[in-house]
Amino acid sequence: MSEIFGSDAFSPKEIAQRVNNIGVAKVHLPFLSLLMLGVLAGAFIGLGALYFVLIKSDASLGFATSQVVGGLAFSLGLILVIVAGAELFTGNNLLAMAWAEGKISSVELLRNWIIVCFANFLGAAGLAVLVFLSGHTEMNNGAIAEQYIKIAIVKTTMPFWSAFFKGVLCNVLVCMAVWMAFAGRTVIDKAVAIVFPISAFVAAGFEHCIANMYIIPLAMLEKAFNTTSLAAETVTWAGFFNNLLPVILGNLVGGSLLVGIVYHIIYRRNIAKQKKTKSKFS
Repeated sequence: MSEIFGSDAFSPKEIAQRVNNIGVAKVHLPFLSLLMLGVLAGAFIGLGALYFVLIKSDASLGFATSQVVGGLAFSLGLILVIVAGAELFTGNNLLAMAWAEGKISSVELLRNWIIVCFANFLGAAGLAVLVFLSGHTEMNNGAIAEQYIKIAIVKTTMPFWSAFFKGVLCNVLVCMAVWMAFAGRTVIDKAVAIVFPISAFVAAGFEHCIANMYIIPLAMLEKAFNTTSLAAETVTWAGFFNNLLPVILGNLVGGSLLVGIVYHIIYRRNIAKQKKTKSKFS
């Protein structure tokens, strides 16, 4: 495989092994380390979303241009997670590979997902508070604040199954970005691998639960403390959780099943079978 993929890049089969090994290491992280790394990841994704909304607030850009350029900007979030190091719920859906191989238990898997998802919320919502207090959203004559509310209205009025399937598609692309980043050996390798899948999901309008944990709370703050002409009745905690539930479920299906389990079947299923056979006769 190295002849095909070059001496510098890891092959897909090698990536599968790396994902498994890293998955085992992730579930054994101490609670405080896992929590703090999760908080960082939530803030990092929030920074990517901040960059995206800044571009979307420019009314002079056409729809496709603002979506694609905004998507490129949003890529900052996952680049920070991968290169700087952090624990992101959506990326950690790839732990399903190590679980399918029997390297980690169901309890360890769920412990990681629950702690990381909660920590991501703390980081994303915490950043939303800091951004609100900074006055950042007042830039461009308040157009940024209006843009947050517009995006939040769309998200909180989205039908359940639309949000679910947009969540599925989103995390297929996010986990493919993480997967390809594992092929790289340098920061540039990882950044290039991340940019195209992430910018694609953002441009297509798919749903990322951690990004929503930043965008919707910030829109709620804008609605509560600043005047707006927008009809934002759904931008509430109830609207937030109505969006979050289907998006989290969709992200789980997209990342765990359609990427993690699929690659387990392709590259690791026979290896897992051989190990079980050996253990029976040893």
